[in-house]
Amino acid sequence: MADYNNPLARGRAGTVTDVVDAGLRAYMLRVYNYMLVALVLTGLTAYAFYGLSVTDDPSQAAAHLRNGVMLTNLGVTLFESPLRWLVILAPLGLVFYISARIQHMSMAAAQASFWIFSALIGVSMSTIFMVYASASIA
Repeated sequence: MADYNNPLARGRAGTVTDVVDAGLRAYMLRVYNYMLVALVLTGLTAYAFYGLSVTDDPSQAAAHLRNGVMLTNLGVTLFESPLRWLVILAPLGLVFYISARIQHMSMAAAQASFWIFSALIGVSMSTIFMVYASASIA
């Protein structure tokens, strides 16, 4: 399909179109790999913050939720205090920041912002583990 109506590429192997297709494939493969790593980072961050925020030991519980979940001090700080609004809105704020600054960022700064965004989404999504069973999430 890439050779459609391209007089330079008709009937010849190893043409410019093949090089462009290989370069585009390599570029897209790299993008998809970054997205996969970011998705894994989001999931691991969410699970880690859930594990640090919830306890089964009543002596360590700082608060009890209506559904029987017991929160640690970190859980109360993240999900019951006014800090929860920062946890909820921080990814949105980072999206606004990245959108405004992306043209002026270096590659390393843009990539670091992407990883930070992925981790912030994980922190804000960690409450999913409090609502749904692990099998449902998987």
